Amino acid sequence: MNWRKSTYSGGGEGNTCVEIAALTTHIVVRDSKAPARGTLSVPAPSFTRFIEYLKRHS
Repeated sequence: MNWRKSTYSGGGEGNTCVEIAALTTHIVVRDSKAPARGTLSVPAPSFTRFIEYLKRHS
């Protein structure tokens, strides 16, 4: 998987955020501080709506 971190990641190592990986039908999310602990898989359309909501309400 190709994991990406936000350009807004803070901290010297940039490890105080989540990472995402885009799959064919899902977006996978993990904690960058503990990547081996597990992932959350979300349908891509739901993740897109969630991000659009955050952009409108921040």
